[in-house]
Amino acid sequence: MLHTKIKTFRQRIGKNRYLVIQIFQSAVAKAESGNVLASNAVNVKIYKQVKNK
Repeated sequence: MLHTKIKTFRQRIGKNRYLVIQIFQSAVAKAESGNVLASNAVNVKIYKQVKNK
C-alpha cells in the first residue's frame, strides 16, 4: 500500500444524519517473474463517541 487518504464528514438530509466516509487508496505490485496481486481491501470500524456527563 503506497498511499491512503480518508475523509469523513457528517451530512444531514431531512431529519436523518449520515456519516460519509471517503477512502482513497493506491497500491503497486511488481515482480520479476510470476503473478502479483495488489489488494484494495479496507477494514472500517465505526465507534460511537461516549459523551461524558
